[in-house]
Amino acid sequence: MTTPRPITDLSADDARRIALRAQGLLGSPDRRAGVRGVLRRLGAVQLDTISVLARSHELIPYARLGAVGRRTVESAYWKAPSARPHAFEYWSHAACILPVEEWPHFAFRRRAYRGRPHWNHELPDGAYDQVVKQLRAEGPLTATELGGAKRTSEWWDWSGAKVAVERALMYGEVVCVERRGWKRVYDLAERAIPQELLHDELDDTECLRRLVRLAGRSLGVGTRADIADYHRLKGEQVEAVIADSGLVPVAVEGWGKPAWADPAALETPPRGRHRTTLLSPFDSLIWERARTERIFGFTHRLEAYVPRPKRVHGYFAMPVLAGGRLVGRVDPAREGHTLVARQVTLDGPKAVPAVARALVEAAAWVDCTDVRVERVEAPELRAPLAVELTRALG
Repeated sequence: MTTPRPITDLSADDARRIALRAQGLLGSPDRRAGVRGVLRRLGAVQLDTISVLARSHELIPYARLGAVGRRTVESAYWKAPSARPHAFEYWSHAACILPVEEWPHFAFRRRAYRGRPHWNHELPDGAYDQVVKQLRAEGPLTATELGGAKRTSEWWDWSGAKVAVERALMYGEVVCVERRGWKRVYDLAERAIPQELLHDELDDTECLRRLVRLAGRSLGVGTRADIADYHRLKGEQVEAVIADSGLVPVAVEGWGKPAWADPAALETPPRGRHRTTLLSPFDSLIWERARTERIFGFTHRLEAYVPRPKRVHGYFAMPVLAGGRLVGRVDPAREGHTLVARQVTLDGPKAVPAVARALVEAAAWVDCTDVRVERVEAPELRAPLAVELTRALG
């Protein structure tokens, strides 16, 4: 495919600010829209089992809105003010909470799952029909309530009921309508998804075109690889539809690859207040490592699955965003009412006040009244950080 001529040139700083605004981290937060507004803006909020300060899907709106109550976050995702659901869980960038309006866009993925010739788990005879029948009769249920979840703690050791209901979820006959104690709660899609959205009428091309458009809007500006990564599309899928997606070609200083932008993002220069905050390692601002390095000059890697002796920044090192830049990392923990910074990495002395502010705000959000720093990568910055923390704690 021939890359069309860019309609405009963007500086590296322009692209960075456009990306921050698109992700809801530059400008005044839309508090009226709240958590649901964050979900609609991002298009996908990743779920993960790790919980240090809080689970990642709680950290995402916190980073954008500030200290919104954790119960409020959970309720806003799943509990609609009317009978109409607000969100569902499905496979996007990973396991993600998605706005319910996006259900039709994933028809291409549901069809692909239905056509898969093999699976990691064998499906026992009759198990699929049984879980569908039980959900129809009894309403929303967890895998345990359906007759069993995992037989052991290992992911591959699923019960027959768990295999069946997960298969039904991937096919789109069943939907995850909330998490209860981190367990998926399943219901029939015909009951949980509004009738006007409950269809697979969009062909694969139209699904991909819409998802590429939405990914471009959530990124603000990105390369084809950035856009593909957002909902884990294949490069050739993006190539096939990007010219008709509504995104426009741009050239970004220093990127070295063609880029595409949301035209609305180019209309008004991105200005406003920058958030100072800790970011979840699963935040969509920093999902794609190459993009994070290209935009922020920051190497991001989750080390939770790295053997302890090989970790550089810590188990759940959270990047610190301040002034529109990534200025450090904090590996947090909690001990009673103390937020513990097991390791702090600072990008020079200028980062100290911002990191202190981010730590104190995060501590207050999770009901901690004190902050303790165990290790600072640059020892000469330990004392200045202690002074700033004392000041911020009041």
